[in-house]
Amino acid sequence: MNRRGCIYFVLISGAVTTGCRKPYDPPATSATNSYLVVEGVINAGPDSTFIRVSRTVKISDKIVANPETRAVLTVEGDQNTSYPLMEISKGNYASPGLNLDNNHKYRLRIKTSDNKQYLSDYVEVLNSPPIDSINYDLKGALTIPGVNVYVNTHDQSNKIKYYRWDYQETWMIISYYPSYFKSNGDTVLGRNLVTDNITNCWQSDTSSTVVLGSSAKLTQNVIFGQPIISIASSSEKVRAKYSILVKQYALSEGAYNFYINVKKNTEQLGSIFDALPSVINGNIHSVTNAAEPVIGYISVGSTSSKRIFIDNRNLPKWSTDTSYYAGCHLAFGLIPCCYYNFPPGPKNQVDAYINYNPNAYNISGNQDPLIPIDAIVIHPGTPPIGYTASTKQCVDCTVRGTNKPPAFWQ
Repeated sequence: MNRRGCIYFVLISGAVTTGCRKPYDPPATSATNSYLVVEGVINAGPDSTFIRVSRTVKISDKIVANPETRAVLTVEGDQNTSYPLMEISKGNYASPGLNLDNNHKYRLRIKTSDNKQYLSDYVEVLNSPPIDSINYDLKGALTIPGVNVYVNTHDQSNKIKYYRWDYQETWMIISYYPSYFKSNGDTVLGRNLVTDNITNCWQSDTSSTVVLGSSAKLTQNVIFGQPIISIASSSEKVRAKYSILVKQYALSEGAYNFYINVKKNTEQLGSIFDALPSVINGNIHSVTNAAEPVIGYISVGSTSSKRIFIDNRNLPKWSTDTSYYAGCHLAFGLIPCCYYNFPPGPKNQVDAYINYNPNAYNISGNQDPLIPIDAIVIHPGTPPIGYTASTKQCVDCTVRGTNKPPAFWQ
Protein backbone atom coordinates (compact mmCIF):
# COMPACT_ATOMS: atom_id res chain seq x y z
CA MET A 1 0.00 0.00 0.00
CA ASN A 2 1.35 3.41 -0.83
CA ARG A 3 1.50 6.39 1.49
CA ARG A 4 -2.00 7.50 0.58
CA GLY A 5 -3.48 4.15 1.42
CA CYS A 6 -1.70 4.14 4.76
CA ILE A 7 -3.26 7.52 5.52
CA TYR A 8 -6.68 6.19 4.54
CA PHE A 9 -6.33 3.43 7.13
CA VAL A 10 -5.76 5.95 9.88
CA LEU A 11 -8.67 8.10 8.77
CA ILE A 12 -11.23 5.37 8.58
CA SER A 13 -10.78 4.57 12.27
CA GLY A 14 -12.97 7.51 13.31
CA ALA A 15 -13.02 11.16 14.39
CA VAL A 16 -11.64 13.04 17.37
CA THR A 17 -14.33 15.06 19.10
CA THR A 18 -12.51 16.85 21.92
CA GLY A 19 -12.42 20.61 21.99
CA CYS A 20 -8.72 20.95 22.80
CA ARG A 21 -5.83 19.08 21.28
CA LYS A 22 -2.92 17.84 23.38
CA PRO A 23 0.12 15.86 22.25
CA TYR A 24 -0.77 12.19 22.34
CA ASP A 25 1.19 9.18 21.19
CA PRO A 26 -1.35 6.36 20.93
CA PRO A 27 -0.19 2.75 21.02
CA ALA A 28 -0.10 0.96 17.68
CA THR A 29 -3.35 -0.82 17.01
CA SER A 30 -3.31 -4.59 16.93
CA ALA A 31 -6.28 -4.82 14.58
CA THR A 32 -5.68 -7.09 11.64
CA ASN A 33 -8.18 -5.38 9.31
CA SER A 34 -6.79 -4.78 5.85
CA TYR A 35 -9.16 -2.68 3.78
CA LEU A 36 -9.31 -2.64 0.01
CA VAL A 37 -8.17 0.60 -1.64
CA VAL A 38 -9.11 1.28 -5.27
CA GLU A 39 -7.59 4.18 -7.20
CA GLY A 40 -8.16 5.20 -10.80
CA VAL A 41 -10.61 6.39 -13.42
CA ILE A 42 -12.35 4.35 -16.11
CA ASN A 43 -11.35 6.20 -19.27
CA ALA A 44 -14.29 6.35 -21.64
CA GLY A 45 -12.24 7.49 -24.65
CA PRO A 46 -9.35 6.09 -26.69
CA ASP A 47 -6.79 6.42 -23.89
CA SER A 48 -5.92 3.48 -21.65
CA THR A 49 -7.59 2.83 -18.31
CA PHE A 50 -5.39 2.27 -15.26
CA ILE A 51 -6.69 1.04 -11.89
CA ARG A 52 -4.55 0.41 -8.82
CA VAL A 53 -5.82 -2.00 -6.17
CA SER A 54 -4.11 -2.42 -2.82
CA ARG A 55 -4.68 -3.04 0.87
CA THR A 56 -4.18 -0.72 3.81
CA VAL A 57 -1.31 -1.42 6.18
CA LYS A 58 -0.84 -0.64 9.86
CA ILE A 59 1.47 2.25 10.74
CA SER A 60 3.58 -0.17 12.77
CA ASP A 61 4.15 -2.41 9.74
CA LYS A 62 7.53 -2.19 8.05
CA ILE A 63 6.02 -2.39 4.57
CA VAL A 64 4.64 0.75 2.93
CA ALA A 65 2.94 -0.92 -0.04
CA ASN A 66 0.54 -3.84 -0.06
CA PRO A 67 -0.67 -4.40 -3.65
CA GLU A 68 -3.66 -6.64 -4.30
CA THR A 69 -2.34 -9.10 -6.87
CA ARG A 70 -4.00 -11.73 -9.05
CA ALA A 71 -7.39 -10.00 -8.89
CA VAL A 72 -9.88 -10.03 -11.76
CA LEU A 73 -11.10 -6.57 -12.76
CA THR A 74 -13.93 -5.95 -15.20
CA VAL A 75 -15.65 -2.79 -16.41
CA GLU A 76 -19.37 -3.48 -16.78
CA GLY A 77 -21.95 -1.47 -18.69
CA ASP A 78 -25.66 -1.20 -17.87
CA GLN A 79 -26.34 -2.74 -21.31
CA ASN A 80 -24.63 -6.04 -20.30
CA THR A 81 -21.28 -5.24 -21.88
CA SER A 82 -18.01 -6.06 -20.11
CA TYR A 83 -14.37 -5.14 -20.62
CA PRO A 84 -11.56 -6.99 -18.79
CA LEU A 85 -8.46 -5.34 -17.32
CA MET A 86 -5.11 -7.10 -17.18
CA GLU A 87 -2.60 -6.97 -14.33
CA ILE A 88 0.45 -5.19 -15.80
CA SER A 89 2.42 -5.10 -12.54
CA LYS A 90 1.72 -5.96 -8.93
CA GLY A 91 -1.62 -4.41 -8.03
CA ASN A 92 -1.80 -2.32 -11.23
CA TYR A 93 -4.43 -3.21 -13.82
CA ALA A 94 -4.95 -1.72 -17.28
CA SER A 95 -6.96 -1.89 -20.46
CA PRO A 96 -6.44 -0.31 -23.89
CA GLY A 97 -8.87 2.41 -24.99
CA LEU A 98 -12.45 1.31 -24.21
CA ASN A 99 -14.27 3.93 -26.34
CA LEU A 100 -17.41 3.60 -24.25
CA ASP A 101 -20.89 4.71 -25.26
CA ASN A 102 -21.52 8.00 -23.46
CA ASN A 103 -25.25 7.28 -23.27
CA HIS A 104 -24.80 4.41 -20.80
CA LYS A 105 -23.54 3.99 -17.25
CA TYR A 106 -20.63 1.85 -16.10
CA ARG A 107 -19.18 0.29 -12.98
CA LEU A 108 -16.11 -1.67 -11.87
CA ARG A 109 -16.23 -5.25 -10.60
CA ILE A 110 -13.30 -6.68 -8.61
CA LYS A 111 -12.85 -10.32 -7.70
CA THR A 112 -9.84 -10.90 -5.44
CA SER A 113 -7.73 -14.04 -5.35
CA ASP A 114 -9.56 -15.19 -2.20
CA ASN A 115 -12.89 -15.01 -4.10
CA LYS A 116 -14.18 -11.85 -2.44
CA GLN A 117 -16.14 -9.54 -4.74
CA TYR A 118 -16.48 -5.77 -4.83
CA LEU A 119 -18.62 -3.50 -7.00
CA SER A 120 -18.70 0.22 -7.62
CA ASP A 121 -21.97 2.03 -8.27
CA TYR A 122 -23.07 2.59 -11.85
CA VAL A 123 -22.00 6.11 -12.83
CA GLU A 124 -22.62 8.18 -15.93
CA VAL A 125 -19.86 9.17 -18.32
CA LEU A 126 -18.48 12.65 -17.62
CA ASN A 127 -15.94 13.79 -20.20
CA SER A 128 -13.57 16.57 -19.31
CA PRO A 129 -13.72 19.73 -21.41
CA PRO A 130 -10.40 20.89 -22.89
CA ILE A 131 -7.94 22.79 -20.72
CA ASP A 132 -7.95 26.35 -22.00
CA SER A 133 -4.44 27.21 -20.84
CA ILE A 134 -1.76 26.72 -18.24
CA ASN A 135 0.27 29.70 -17.13
CA TYR A 136 2.62 30.72 -14.36
CA ASP A 137 3.66 33.80 -12.47
CA LEU A 138 6.28 34.70 -9.88
CA LYS A 139 5.46 34.67 -6.20
CA GLY A 140 5.00 38.03 -4.53
CA ALA A 141 7.60 39.79 -2.43
CA LEU A 142 5.84 38.85 0.82
CA THR A 143 6.21 35.12 0.20
CA ILE A 144 9.14 32.83 -0.45
CA PRO A 145 10.27 33.61 -4.03
CA GLY A 146 9.33 31.07 -6.66
CA VAL A 147 6.88 30.09 -9.38
CA ASN A 148 3.12 29.50 -9.19
CA VAL A 149 1.49 27.36 -11.90
CA TYR A 150 -2.21 27.83 -12.72
CA VAL A 151 -4.82 26.16 -14.94
CA ASN A 152 -7.78 27.73 -16.76
CA THR A 153 -10.78 25.88 -18.15
CA HIS A 154 -14.50 26.14 -18.86
CA ASP A 155 -17.32 23.89 -20.03
CA GLN A 156 -19.28 25.32 -22.92
CA SER A 157 -22.05 22.72 -22.48
CA ASN A 158 -22.54 23.90 -18.88
CA LYS A 159 -22.66 20.26 -17.74
CA ILE A 160 -19.36 19.93 -15.88
CA LYS A 161 -19.06 21.97 -12.69
CA TYR A 162 -16.61 19.88 -10.64
CA TYR A 163 -13.00 19.20 -11.53
CA ARG A 164 -9.90 17.40 -10.32
CA TRP A 165 -6.34 17.83 -11.59
CA ASP A 166 -3.14 15.87 -11.22
CA TYR A 167 0.19 16.43 -12.90
CA GLN A 168 3.56 15.03 -13.86
CA GLU A 169 6.68 17.18 -13.51
CA THR A 170 9.90 16.76 -15.47
CA TRP A 171 13.02 18.85 -15.06
CA MET A 172 16.65 18.93 -16.06
CA ILE A 173 19.35 18.15 -13.54
CA ILE A 174 22.93 19.18 -14.23
CA SER A 175 25.93 17.49 -12.66
CA TYR A 176 28.31 19.62 -10.63
CA TYR A 177 31.20 18.91 -13.01
CA PRO A 178 30.81 18.20 -16.76
CA SER A 179 32.71 15.08 -17.80
CA TYR A 180 34.50 15.11 -21.18
CA PHE A 181 36.37 11.84 -20.63
CA LYS A 182 35.67 8.31 -19.45
CA SER A 183 37.66 5.29 -18.29
CA ASN A 184 37.37 1.84 -19.80
CA GLY A 185 39.32 0.30 -16.92
CA ASP A 186 42.64 0.60 -18.74
CA THR A 187 42.68 3.91 -20.58
CA VAL A 188 41.11 7.34 -20.39
CA LEU A 189 39.11 8.02 -23.55
CA GLY A 190 37.21 10.96 -24.94
CA ARG A 191 33.52 10.80 -24.01
CA ASN A 192 30.84 10.89 -26.71
CA LEU A 193 28.78 13.83 -25.49
CA VAL A 194 25.78 12.76 -27.56
CA THR A 195 25.42 9.08 -26.72
CA ASP A 196 27.18 9.03 -23.34
CA ASN A 197 26.39 12.38 -21.79
CA ILE A 198 26.33 12.20 -17.97
CA THR A 199 26.18 15.95 -17.41
CA ASN A 200 22.55 16.63 -18.36
CA CYS A 201 19.77 14.36 -17.10
CA TRP A 202 16.02 14.43 -16.56
CA GLN A 203 14.07 13.65 -13.43
CA SER A 204 10.30 13.26 -13.04
CA ASP A 205 7.73 13.21 -10.27
CA THR A 206 3.96 12.92 -9.99
CA SER A 207 1.51 14.93 -7.91
CA SER A 208 0.94 13.88 -4.31
CA THR A 209 -1.77 16.39 -3.42
CA VAL A 210 -5.46 16.57 -4.27
CA VAL A 211 -6.21 19.59 -6.49
CA LEU A 212 -9.92 20.37 -6.86
CA GLY A 213 -12.03 23.15 -8.33
CA SER A 214 -15.71 23.92 -8.79
CA SER A 215 -17.78 26.47 -10.68
CA ALA A 216 -21.06 25.35 -9.06
CA LYS A 217 -21.38 28.55 -7.02
CA LEU A 218 -20.10 30.90 -9.72
CA THR A 219 -22.21 32.97 -12.08
CA GLN A 220 -20.23 31.60 -15.05
CA ASN A 221 -19.03 28.05 -15.62
CA VAL A 222 -15.39 29.12 -15.77
CA ILE A 223 -12.35 28.05 -13.73
CA PHE A 224 -9.72 30.79 -13.92
CA GLY A 225 -6.38 30.85 -12.16
CA GLN A 226 -6.77 27.54 -10.33
CA PRO A 227 -3.48 26.95 -8.44
CA ILE A 228 -1.79 23.67 -9.35
CA ILE A 229 1.67 23.83 -7.78
CA SER A 230 4.14 26.26 -6.23
CA ILE A 231 7.88 25.83 -6.78
CA ALA A 232 10.42 27.55 -4.54
CA SER A 233 13.07 29.65 -6.28
CA SER A 234 15.79 27.54 -4.64
CA SER A 235 14.41 24.32 -6.12
CA GLU A 236 16.56 22.42 -8.58
CA LYS A 237 13.42 22.05 -10.71
CA VAL A 238 13.82 25.58 -12.05
CA ARG A 239 17.61 25.62 -12.25
CA ALA A 240 17.63 24.92 -16.01
CA LYS A 241 14.35 23.88 -17.61
CA TYR A 242 11.09 22.58 -16.18
CA SER A 243 7.97 21.04 -17.70
CA ILE A 244 4.61 20.14 -16.22
CA LEU A 245 1.85 18.04 -17.79
CA VAL A 246 -1.50 18.82 -16.18
CA LYS A 247 -4.33 16.29 -16.54
CA GLN A 248 -7.94 17.32 -15.94
CA TYR A 249 -10.83 15.11 -14.79
CA ALA A 250 -14.53 15.90 -14.77
CA LEU A 251 -16.27 14.90 -11.53
CA SER A 252 -19.79 14.33 -10.34
CA GLU A 253 -20.85 16.13 -7.18
CA GLY A 254 -20.49 12.85 -5.26
CA ALA A 255 -16.95 12.31 -6.52
CA TYR A 256 -16.06 15.92 -5.73
CA ASN A 257 -17.30 15.57 -2.15
CA PHE A 258 -15.31 12.34 -1.78
CA TYR A 259 -12.08 14.07 -2.82
CA ILE A 260 -12.87 17.10 -0.66
CA ASN A 261 -13.05 14.73 2.30
CA VAL A 262 -9.80 13.05 1.29
CA LYS A 263 -8.09 16.43 1.00
CA LYS A 264 -9.34 17.62 4.39
CA ASN A 265 -8.23 14.43 6.11
CA THR A 266 -4.80 14.12 4.52
CA GLU A 267 -3.59 17.67 3.85
CA GLN A 268 -5.37 20.02 6.24
CA LEU A 269 -4.73 18.53 9.68
CA GLY A 270 -2.33 20.03 12.18
CA SER A 271 -3.90 23.08 13.83
CA ILE A 272 -6.96 23.69 15.98
CA PHE A 273 -8.66 25.39 13.04
CA ASP A 274 -8.38 22.41 10.70
CA ALA A 275 -11.14 19.95 9.96
CA LEU A 276 -11.39 16.91 12.23
CA PRO A 277 -10.72 13.48 10.77
CA SER A 278 -13.78 11.70 9.38
CA VAL A 279 -14.74 8.51 7.60
CA ILE A 280 -14.17 8.64 3.84
CA ASN A 281 -17.19 7.22 2.03
CA GLY A 282 -16.73 6.22 -1.60
CA ASN A 283 -18.87 4.44 -4.18
CA ILE A 284 -17.25 0.99 -3.98
CA HIS A 285 -18.80 -1.73 -1.82
CA SER A 286 -18.12 -5.29 -0.79
CA VAL A 287 -20.57 -7.80 -2.25
CA THR A 288 -19.24 -10.57 -0.01
CA ASN A 289 -19.54 -8.62 3.25
CA ALA A 290 -21.69 -5.50 3.26
CA ALA A 291 -20.13 -4.33 6.53
CA GLU A 292 -16.59 -4.32 5.13
CA PRO A 293 -15.28 -0.80 4.41
CA VAL A 294 -13.83 -0.16 0.95
CA ILE A 295 -11.84 2.96 0.12
CA GLY A 296 -12.08 4.63 -3.29
CA TYR A 297 -14.33 6.32 -5.81
CA ILE A 298 -14.66 5.18 -9.40
CA SER A 299 -15.49 7.78 -12.05
CA VAL A 300 -15.96 7.26 -15.78
CA GLY A 301 -14.96 9.72 -18.49
CA SER A 302 -12.26 10.92 -20.83
CA THR A 303 -9.59 13.32 -19.60
CA SER A 304 -7.89 16.34 -21.10
CA SER A 305 -4.31 17.46 -20.64
CA LYS A 306 -1.89 20.24 -21.53
CA ARG A 307 1.85 20.75 -21.07
CA ILE A 308 3.98 23.87 -20.62
CA PHE A 309 7.72 24.51 -20.28
CA ILE A 310 9.40 27.02 -17.98
CA ASP A 311 12.90 28.04 -18.99
CA ASN A 312 15.28 29.38 -16.36
CA ARG A 313 16.36 32.09 -18.81
CA ASN A 314 12.91 33.65 -18.36
CA LEU A 315 13.18 33.70 -14.56
CA PRO A 316 15.06 35.99 -12.17
CA LYS A 317 18.64 35.07 -11.30
CA TRP A 318 17.72 32.96 -8.31
CA SER A 319 20.21 31.00 -6.23
CA THR A 320 19.58 27.26 -6.46
CA ASP A 321 19.98 24.92 -3.52
CA THR A 322 23.10 22.86 -4.27
CA SER A 323 23.34 21.02 -0.95
CA TYR A 324 23.31 17.71 -2.80
CA TYR A 325 26.73 18.63 -4.20
CA ALA A 326 28.25 19.65 -0.87
CA GLY A 327 31.82 18.42 -0.73
CA CYS A 328 32.36 18.24 -4.49
CA HIS A 329 36.01 19.23 -5.06
CA LEU A 330 38.66 18.80 -7.70
CA ALA A 331 41.66 19.55 -5.49
CA PHE A 332 42.86 19.29 -1.93
CA GLY A 333 45.59 21.80 -1.29
CA LEU A 334 48.02 21.75 -4.22
CA ILE A 335 47.34 18.10 -5.14
CA PRO A 336 44.74 17.72 -7.88
CA CYS A 337 42.33 14.85 -7.41
CA CYS A 338 42.90 13.21 -10.74
CA TYR A 339 43.79 10.24 -12.89
CA TYR A 340 47.52 10.05 -13.73
CA ASN A 341 49.28 8.60 -16.75
CA PHE A 342 51.72 5.94 -15.51
CA PRO A 343 54.80 5.12 -17.59
CA PRO A 344 54.83 1.79 -19.44
CA GLY A 345 56.00 -1.16 -17.38
CA PRO A 346 54.80 -3.42 -14.58
CA LYS A 347 51.43 -2.49 -13.09
CA ASN A 348 50.60 -3.13 -9.46
CA GLN A 349 46.84 -2.82 -10.15
CA VAL A 350 44.63 -3.76 -13.07
CA ASP A 351 43.82 -0.13 -13.78
CA ALA A 352 47.10 1.34 -12.56
CA TYR A 353 47.47 3.23 -15.85
CA ILE A 354 44.66 5.49 -14.75
CA ASN A 355 44.71 4.92 -11.02
CA TYR A 356 43.93 8.15 -9.22
CA ASN A 357 46.47 9.77 -6.93
CA PRO A 358 46.44 7.74 -3.68
CA ASN A 359 47.15 10.96 -1.77
CA ALA A 360 43.92 12.53 -3.00
CA TYR A 361 40.74 11.58 -1.16
CA ASN A 362 37.16 12.49 -1.69
CA ILE A 363 35.39 14.56 0.92
CA SER A 364 34.38 11.53 3.02
CA GLY A 365 37.96 10.27 3.17
CA ASN A 366 37.23 7.22 1.03
CA GLN A 367 39.17 6.23 -2.05
CA ASP A 368 36.13 5.40 -4.13
CA PRO A 369 36.50 5.04 -7.92
CA LEU A 370 36.51 8.46 -9.51
CA ILE A 371 35.26 9.64 -12.90
CA PRO A 372 37.64 11.62 -15.16
CA ILE A 373 36.47 15.12 -16.00
CA ASP A 374 38.96 17.05 -18.13
CA ALA A 375 42.54 16.77 -19.35
CA ILE A 376 45.45 18.44 -17.52
CA VAL A 377 47.77 19.94 -20.12
CA ILE A 378 50.95 21.81 -19.17
CA HIS A 379 51.80 23.17 -22.63
CA PRO A 380 49.40 23.50 -25.55
CA GLY A 381 49.79 20.72 -28.10
CA THR A 382 51.47 18.34 -25.64
CA PRO A 383 49.85 15.14 -24.28
CA PRO A 384 47.97 15.52 -21.02
CA ILE A 385 49.80 14.59 -17.87
CA GLY A 386 46.58 13.41 -16.30
CA TYR A 387 42.89 14.13 -15.87
CA THR A 388 40.92 15.93 -13.23
CA ALA A 389 38.31 13.73 -11.61
CA SER A 390 35.67 13.60 -8.92
CA THR A 391 33.16 11.24 -7.35
CA LYS A 392 30.18 9.72 -9.14
CA GLN A 393 27.81 11.89 -7.11
CA CYS A 394 29.48 15.05 -8.42
CA VAL A 395 29.96 14.01 -12.04
CA ASP A 396 27.36 11.42 -13.08
CA CYS A 397 23.81 12.79 -13.23
CA THR A 398 22.41 9.30 -13.99
CA VAL A 399 22.71 8.62 -10.27
CA ARG A 400 19.48 10.60 -9.91
CA GLY A 401 17.90 10.64 -13.35
CA THR A 402 18.04 9.46 -16.94
CA ASN A 403 20.32 10.92 -19.60
CA LYS A 404 17.79 10.03 -22.30
CA PRO A 405 15.64 13.11 -22.97
CA PRO A 406 11.88 12.48 -22.89
CA ALA A 407 10.18 12.30 -26.28
CA PHE A 408 8.23 15.50 -25.52
CA TRP A 409 11.24 17.54 -24.47
CA GLN A 410 11.84 20.79 -26.35
